[in-house]
Amino acid sequence: METKELAEIVIDTKRIQLVDGKFNPTEASDVITSLIDEKINFHKIQRLKIWEGNHHCNTNVLNNRIEELEQEKQIARDIINQARTKGKNLTINGILEITLED
Repeated sequence: METKELAEIVIDTKRIQLVDGKFNPTEASDVITSLIDEKINFHKIQRLKIWEGNHHCNTNVLNNRIEELEQEKQIARDIINQARTKGKNLTINGILEITLED
């Protein structure tokens, strides 16, 4: 059996289109809330892992980020409610940009 070496892919920055389209308020709420909630949960798990290792650790950075995301989620709810009240749809453009760091 021959072993083949995988060629290294050289990409400094990659963009992934996560969300792109027009949504009614209910759909927009589902998409936006799901994305933000996943990120909040990620930070909560990170915070718990750090705390398990040291109950006296400082998790202020993670706490602040979680609070920022909660505030952003509320702003999104307000926009969605405004669209719902006006009978309008929303366009969401969500791009994930990944950069290779040294």
